[in-house]
Amino acid sequence: MVGKDGGSDGVDQAYAHRSMDGFGAFILGRNMFGPIRGPWPDENWKGWWGNNPPYHTPTFVLTHYPRDPIVMEGGTTFIFVTNGLEAALDQAKQSANGRDVKIGGGVETVRQYLRAGLIDELHFALSPIVLGQGEAMFAGIDLPALGYRVTEHRATEHATHLVLAQSGHVRS
Repeated sequence: MVGKDGGSDGVDQAYAHRSMDGFGAFILGRNMFGPIRGPWPDENWKGWWGNNPPYHTPTFVLTHYPRDPIVMEGGTTFIFVTNGLEAALDQAKQSANGRDVKIGGGVETVRQYLRAGLIDELHFALSPIVLGQGEAMFAGIDLPALGYRVTEHRATEHATHLVLAQSGHVRS
């Protein structure tokens, strides 16, 4: 909880840091970037996060509609990719200069990368709260057949953390 009281040290905090540290680029789906559908009506929408988004690296947004890059405070530049998830991953890897690329969501974007076998490692945090309906992350995806297995699992009072990795992937 940046800038707020509360939070925790320990397992949950370690996973939270791990989820945001060491990345050289991010990939987001269009829905994760904002609520606007179809062609961009103008250049006014710059994401949910205000002037200083939390990414602080080049952030590639999958979309069907071209848009010029948006340079934000803190080192985030949103780059809009119209030629598919593999092209976005190639651009993100190049920008990351050897650091990791994080697929930041939403659910359908993660599902597409999983089905394509392009995710080396996935951290999934389950919180003991009932929110209602949402998108099913793994429906119709045979993770073992794609070579994924659980490599870590830790439970706290706040969340159960699962790390899935492709066979042969070693976390560096």
